[in-house]
Amino acid sequence: MDLDPKLAPYSTADQTSFAWQTARQRWPIIITQAIDDAYRTVGSCDAGDKLEEGKKIVAELAELKYEVQHDRALTPIRDDGHPDVAGYNKELEKLGKVTWHNAPWLFTECYLFRRMSTSFRLSAHWKNYDVFARQKIKTFRSSRPAVLELAARYKDLVTQLRSQAPHDPEADALLFTEMCEVCLWGNATDLSLLTSLTYEDIQKLQGSEARRAAEKNILVNDLPHVYAHLRATKESKADRRVDIVLDNAGFELYVDLILAGYLLSAGLATTVVLHPKSIPWFVSDVLPTDFASLLSALADPRAFYETPSDEDTLQGVQPPRLSEAEVEELAFLFAEWSRFHAEGQLVLRPNRVWTGPGSFWRLPGEAGPLVEDLREGELVVFKGDLNYRKLTGDVAWDPTTPFTEAIGPLGPGSGLNVLALRTCKADVVVGLQPGEDEKLRAMEGGGGDSGARKWAWNGKWAVVSFSKGT
Repeated sequence: MDLDPKLAPYSTADQTSFAWQTARQRWPIIITQAIDDAYRTVGSCDAGDKLEEGKKIVAELAELKYEVQHDRALTPIRDDGHPDVAGYNKELEKLGKVTWHNAPWLFTECYLFRRMSTSFRLSAHWKNYDVFARQKIKTFRSSRPAVLELAARYKDLVTQLRSQAPHDPEADALLFTEMCEVCLWGNATDLSLLTSLTYEDIQKLQGSEARRAAEKNILVNDLPHVYAHLRATKESKADRRVDIVLDNAGFELYVDLILAGYLLSAGLATTVVLHPKSIPWFVSDVLPTDFASLLSALADPRAFYETPSDEDTLQGVQPPRLSEAEVEELAFLFAEWSRFHAEGQLVLRPNRVWTGPGSFWRLPGEAGPLVEDLREGELVVFKGDLNYRKLTGDVAWDPTTPFTEAIGPLGPGSGLNVLALRTCKADVVVGLQPGEDEKLRAMEGGGGDSGARKWAWNGKWAVVSFSKGT
């Protein structure tokens, strides 16, 4: 807390903030979905210790939901053997007697998912159970049209990149922009926000037409500076590493891997390090097991996409068959990414720092070895809304504040080249031109004179912000 920005954090008590709706509406839905998932799995258990532990976990989740809905006080997290418990409880002690509906939003939301994790970690049979895995898989299945479109595009692009034909520098720059924007808008599929997403909704959010229509909604776009930076390092260094601090699993992880594979194939990086979470986090965030699940789906796409889901079976629906070309294009992706992983060019590196309670302003002081490691790379890409909130401290910055200032000790002079790819799903936003926030508020549904920055809540607007570490 002492290392955070000296501005007021967004609070669940602020009726003009998205935190207000989050605490009273979204969190109960998220916990209910977790209860339903755990109850469903418990129901398939044979009598014994696993069944009894599962019932206890379901009861604890139900109690947590009651606490949230009835605005009870936040209580210390039980010791489940991981050192981050002490950090959470120390911060909670400093905050004093806070309740779910009157507490700093960033800390409380992190605390919620850490509390949920503890119920599983304290068991013998459920330690590694991901209560959100079913939702992630279901959403990735629903993303089939965009997955297939991008697989075809990726194969063509990589084949062209590896050809001996001379490259057009302007075309190369445009291709980089397209790959990054694909990665940016993949964040539109966020299960912690879109708690009632339908198949049709996902199809509208994904695909090339949606991306082209959304280009005008990128409010800050520093991609030309990022490309110039990576081009310069390509010409001056033999080994070039890009780190990606991941956000959501499923389709977003898929587009993250599209970007990683492109960077390696284009020679803009020689190694890409992916940073997943270590515990189930914000519903859809990537765990190492999600990476394995995605590769398994690509390894046998007919089994994944053509086997009816439980919902399909209930409705008597048979998913359409994949064409031979589609299977071949997905097989190409699987072969590419598996080879990169096997050869050490695509690395997975989880760290519990990413599921800590506070902002990334604290990283140099509290996670020095991690920061030193990140400095060895040429670029650190932070994906998604939560990472952006943590970078900026989730405080009430003036929206015209430069991004380089809002990320504090990770800004210029830090030795870290930071790129944030973020579709806006929370109040904090920086780097806007004077008058832009007011213009967006004045649009229909933008917040108007209510004091709320509602335009920044729905993921329709984005910022692509870069800070050079020198």
